[in-house]
Formats: sequence, structure tokens, C-alpha cells
Amino acid sequence: MLEGYCAQVNDAPRRTLAPSSMCKTKKSTSVAQPRIRNRNLRSPSSSSSAPPYTTTTTTSDVPITESRSYIFNNNNNYTDWSKSSSISSRASLSSLKESLPENPHIYHFSEIASATANFSGHRLSTNSWRCSIRDSEVVVFRRKFRLHMDLPELRDRLAVICRSHHSSVVKLLGASVSGNYIYLVYEFVPGVSLADCLRNRRNPSFTDLSTWISRMQIAADLAHGLDYIHNFSGSRSGFVHNHIKSSSIVVAEENLGAKICHFGTSDLSGESVSGAGNTSGSETGVKLKRSGSRTVKLEGTKGYMAPEFQLSGVATQKTDVYAFGVVVLELLSGEEALKFEFEDDGGYRRVSVVETARMAVEEHGGVRKWVDKRLKDSFPVEVAERMIRVGLECVGEDPNERPDMGRVAIEVSKLYLESQKWTEKMGTNIDLSVSLAPR
Repeated sequence: MLEGYCAQVNDAPRRTLAPSSMCKTKKSTSVAQPRIRNRNLRSPSSSSSAPPYTTTTTTSDVPITESRSYIFNNNNNYTDWSKSSSISSRASLSSLKESLPENPHIYHFSEIASATANFSGHRLSTNSWRCSIRDSEVVVFRRKFRLHMDLPELRDRLAVICRSHHSSVVKLLGASVSGNYIYLVYEFVPGVSLADCLRNRRNPSFTDLSTWISRMQIAADLAHGLDYIHNFSGSRSGFVHNHIKSSSIVVAEENLGAKICHFGTSDLSGESVSGAGNTSGSETGVKLKRSGSRTVKLEGTKGYMAPEFQLSGVATQKTDVYAFGVVVLELLSGEEALKFEFEDDGGYRRVSVVETARMAVEEHGGVRKWVDKRLKDSFPVEVAERMIRVGLECVGEDPNERPDMGRVAIEVSKLYLESQKWTEKMGTNIDLSVSLAPR
């Protein structure tokens, strides 16, 4: 489970900000035009655009592992990098560091252990810690290797992911390996998870996302971020995120923009395989193989798993699209992806946000009843209906009928612009002080 990074940060400094700026942070104004390669960049007017990636230089020639660490090979055997001598290990890993484009940080394991107080420091979840490394606030995320991987493959994957950059994706800074685990170091983004933003545990009637335009901004951020991961992040066969869910999305305190966490986790932990892998036998597997996208095989999260994923355990870009659709429906309704409600007879029933959304669009006036009541009925109903249909199209039963994220990003951008015009026309007052500090 990957909720750790996005857990609410109770000691984050309390800030107030004017959400009027959040309507100006959209890169989507340029995306409503015909699709272009630079679609993933925010517009020049964006107040939240992240600076371009700056090459950093590590401070010392240190290996990526301790004296006794392992990487998997493709013959299902462990390869001990340092059994012969720690000197040869240092030499090979030093050459790895020098060969990486834009030189991402290669951390010695002792540096990771020290920063996390031997993994007893500020723990965000079972496998993640917030700490400071090299004067930067970071989150260290630990993941066990799931697939045998040799050094060149690890090097190539780390190089591509670390040089990828998008304002709606939390950036990977570097990595370290020790034993059967890889330790991924991500930038720290002050804020809370989208799940906590929508469902405040202390005050269920309160939400930071109290306006329609704030939710449309989140939707557009996510659409562009996932489109970047699938189509523009540097991998020829395309990346699969495989952990898209509301608890793995952080809403930044700075501007209420959304950032996707854990980009690269599946690939660097060895969960990711080529499009030809893990597809033998089933009809679904053949179709997924033809798609040419990267696939992964691992556990999923209830409520976000596409039907074909539940059958095969193989994730593709189309299963990412399905999970994105579920998040969109969560965002519009404020409800959980999947929950169980007790009935009067002592039993319980399963309630899916996908099923309730389908019923809402079929019922006259159902959309207005279904959309989150905390928006106080202040939203453009026609835009909301079209947005729900975008989400439902993404969660279609047939993966081949689901849209590509590029097309989804364009459609969401158009709906965001229409929402902006509606907000201006209605004169909705959004100049309120907002803070994501605990209440």
C-alpha cells in the first residue's frame, strides 16, 4: 500500500493563501488547442510552475549499496555485488553514477539510515519516512524488489525517471539499494492526500476543496500528470504508474494543486516488465500485448482495480485510466471509491462510486443530487454531467474502449475552461483564506 507519502503532515507550517490564484495555475489553457508535444508544460502565467530541472552533483564517489547488497538477475539467482571485495563493488557503482544522465543522487545506504534515525524517525507509513538529506526535505520510500533485475537495467530505469519532470508529478531525486530493497528518495511536498482533503476525519462536513473550480483544477492536474507519465516521460514503451488512487495524490498547500506520488516506484522496484511479459494464455493478455504499453504484475487496491486486472493481475496504461476515472468520480462526489454500508437486517451492502455515478446520469436530476453536497449546489450542472461521463468512459468494462490519457487531458481542460467562465459569470467569491493545517 502506498498511502505513506500522502499522509497528512501535522507539523507542516500553517499557511494562508488566496485561492483566487488557484484559478490561474492551470496549464490547461494551452491544452484546449490541438494536441502538441509540449502539452505537459504549464502556461507562462502559471503561478505554480515548477522550475526546470537543475543538474546536481553528488558530493562523493559512494556506492549505491553497503558492502553486502544484492541485485537480482534474470536467472532467478541472487548476485552478490560485494562478496569478492568491497573495492570492486565501489568501482562498478562509481561507474554507474558517472553514466547516469543529469546525475541523479546516488545515496549510500548509511546516508539513508542516518537521515531516518535507523528508520525510527518521522514515519509516514510502514515503508516511508520524512527526513532531511543534503539540506533538502525529502520522503524516503522503501520497496522490496519484485522482479529479478540486473545493474544495467536498474541504471537505465533510474536515469529515465530521474530526468522526467512535470509540475503535477512528485519528483524522484535518487535512490539507494541495500539487500533485497530499494530506497527511493522523493521531494517532499507540504500538503495532504486527496483522500484526506475530501474526507476530513475530524470534521466530515468540512473540505478544503469547497468550490467547483478547485476540484476541476485537481482533475486537470491529474489528467495532465498521468498523460505525461504515459506518453512523455521518456520510455519508448510508456510507463505504467499502477498506484493511482486518492491516497497517492498530494494536494499541495502552496496552491491546492495536485501532484501524483510514487512515479517510478513500479519500474525501479522491478515490478515492471515489457509489454510482452505476463500476457500468455488469456484473451485479455493478447490484447494487452498488442497495446505495446509497459505492464506490471502485483497487488491492486479495491475500488480502483479494472476488471481485467482483477482477473490477470497485469496492469497496463488502460488500468491506470480506469483508476483515474475512479478518482475523478471520487473528486466530484466526495465519496470513497468503495465502501460497505450496514443495513437494517444486520447485513451490509457494497457501495461503489462507479455504480452510484452510473445511476445518477440515468436518473432525471440525479447528477445534482449525486455531486458533493458541500459544494452547496454551486456548480455548472451541464459541465458536471459531462465530467461524470468522462469518468465513466474511463471506467468502461472493455479496456480497448477506454480513452487514451492524451484525449482525456484535452477534454478535462475544455471543461476546466468552461468552469472558469461559469465562475466569472456567477461572480463566485473564492477569495477565502485556505489552510491545510490540521483542524
